[in-house]
Amino acid sequence: MTPIASTPSPDVPEVDDDALQRCADEPIAVPGAIQPHGALLAVTEPDLAVVVASANAADVLGATPASLADVLGPADLDRLRAGLAGDLAEVDPLRVTVDGAEVDLVLHRADGLLVTEWEPLAGAEQADAVWHTRLALVLQRLSASGTLDELTASLARDVRALTGFDRVMVYRFDPDWNGEVVAEDRRADLEPFLGLRYPASDIPAQARALYATNWLRLIPDATYRRVPLEPAANPVTGRPLDLSGAMLRSVSPVHLEYLANMGVVASMSVSLVNRGRLWGLISCHSYSGPHRPSYADRVAAEFLGRTASLLLHTTVEAGEQGRVVAVAQRQAELVAALGRTPRTPAQALTDGTPTVLDLLPACGAAVRLEGRLHLLGTTPPAERVPGLVAALLARGRPATDALGSVVPEAADVADTASGLLAVEVGGGRGDFLAWFRPETPREVTWGGNPHTPKTVETEAGPRLSPRRSFAAWRETVRGTATPWRAHEVEAAQALAAHLTESALLRAGEDNRLAAALQRTLLLEALPEVPGVALAARYRPSAADVVGGDWYDLVPLPSGRLAVVLGDVAGHGLAAASVTAQLRHALRAHLLRDRGPAAALQGLGEVITALLPGEMATAVVVELDPATGAVAVANAGHLPVLHAAADRVRLLSEGRGPALGLLDEVEYAETRLRLAGPDRLLLYSDGLVERRDVPLPDRLDALCAAVAAGEEPEALLDEVLAALDPADADDVTLVALGRT
Repeated sequence: MTPIASTPSPDVPEVDDDALQRCADEPIAVPGAIQPHGALLAVTEPDLAVVVASANAADVLGATPASLADVLGPADLDRLRAGLAGDLAEVDPLRVTVDGAEVDLVLHRADGLLVTEWEPLAGAEQADAVWHTRLALVLQRLSASGTLDELTASLARDVRALTGFDRVMVYRFDPDWNGEVVAEDRRADLEPFLGLRYPASDIPAQARALYATNWLRLIPDATYRRVPLEPAANPVTGRPLDLSGAMLRSVSPVHLEYLANMGVVASMSVSLVNRGRLWGLISCHSYSGPHRPSYADRVAAEFLGRTASLLLHTTVEAGEQGRVVAVAQRQAELVAALGRTPRTPAQALTDGTPTVLDLLPACGAAVRLEGRLHLLGTTPPAERVPGLVAALLARGRPATDALGSVVPEAADVADTASGLLAVEVGGGRGDFLAWFRPETPREVTWGGNPHTPKTVETEAGPRLSPRRSFAAWRETVRGTATPWRAHEVEAAQALAAHLTESALLRAGEDNRLAAALQRTLLLEALPEVPGVALAARYRPSAADVVGGDWYDLVPLPSGRLAVVLGDVAGHGLAAASVTAQLRHALRAHLLRDRGPAAALQGLGEVITALLPGEMATAVVVELDPATGAVAVANAGHLPVLHAAADRVRLLSEGRGPALGLLDEVEYAETRLRLAGPDRLLLYSDGLVERRDVPLPDRLDALCAAVAAGEEPEALLDEVLAALDPADADDVTLVALGRT
């Protein structure tokens, strides 16, 4: 036994691809042969004419019959025909007399034929009749098992007592199909196998697929010589007869070699299936010589396996019950905390008792909500966490206990994140919940070195070869963490779903509030200002997401008119509330009547002092209706359009930075005079910004759509028709001119 440091998981190394393909292509369901402890006849119905027979039919039945009527007496033949009209499972076995000897006749249908298998009673070991009278007690003992260990130990003990094998093991598959012996009952002089693991390659995938449908396999003598079927092809299909449901089916030569290497002379296995998936096997070995339990005893063993399979789910759940209840309780407490503070979910998950880290056994946790990352406990560096989570989720799995083998670039964080459980929140926004588990080096004992080569060269090319040594072989497994349990993954997903639902409800409520707030910011009717023609349009986005657009018209003490159009960064309730504050603050500064530049400078000071971190753009036009004098100040907004009789231009001169970018800004003013037909157009970015068209081209199109002299209402109609703005953002326009 040689301890070594393994690769990040206890999986066996890769073997030759050609050998794997040869194994996958081996026709184990149609081997064209049977084992010699019985005979097989495939017949047509209803005439029961034999069309395929095993080569040993004459040895077992006294002759190679042309029809089943040649080997069955009239009474037995009548019983057979009566049974064929019903469920064949209720007929098996049909005890008949052939050539003076008792034979168990077992029936099933395959490939359009009735397949009959004939197994003589002579030579079969029969369990003590007392055992069968105690069957009710055996079943009661299985049902009373409180833990998985108790269930499997009882199963191994009772199956051995029934079948008489030297060793009976209960063998459980892990998610990668490696197996582990979890229970054993054996002859006293045999070396124990309890706790040994066996690599997935010991039972290839196609063999596991058969185990999931054919619950019992028997090899009474692993040194047997295969008995071919004659003819080799089924006359009905032209292909070899499908023997996947046959109890006499000959097995793979590789499997017989495997048994020989283990010193096993006879074997039997019964499948354990948990909710439709192969969970494990009851594996029975005989070392002292050939061993064939009777058909009745084998059926009883299969019945125990099926009973245990039904109990697996509830027994496993019972063992997990304490942990499941604890996780469910902490989940309920977190949901309650979120309900008390619905607008600060990150705080509820990270600052309260319990926190999201307490939900599951883990060394660290990460919460990313609304783009902000919060870390608790021991985690990888903050800059690595989003990438690790995204890489795992991109592989379509929420959890792994060997992150380095799933995401190779994560190998360097094994000390904090060998295990990762991650769930998305909100869908598509990059938010998530994640838990981390550190590497937990552990010793695994294999039945033989799983890393030895498994291929041999033959004339036909490489083929898989079973291991020759099954002595206990230990290795230290690195790069793995304690596996995540199903109820832990479900709890994480449920919490994420609750967060997502809450966010959607909150967003809907915020949008309703924002829409109501924004409606209060829009003028119900434009003021009537002598000498000034005005028109305004506001079109919300089709997504019904409230933006930060606003416009305003403020008559000033001097007789001038201030026209404002602004846009606050962001959407929703937060943007609408900031918009309301900026609108009222700008009004106050405009009413001081010190000009548009001074008003914008004052608004910038408000943002710096009271709304740090917020940003907005705004343009202010002040018009003297009597003289046509205009002063324009621009804080990062799109330039005002001036349509005069001789030209249309954009007033880009003196455009300053957006509000909130710099602490102290002095804005400039652009001055001009409106003649009679001149028009000014103020607009938001929703009018001219499109992903598929450069902004300069859109601004050129805007200039081309505007003509001097048009009434403001007609001008806005022309602009909207010509530019056909996308409906993904709010669109706001204000047009004015002198009358």
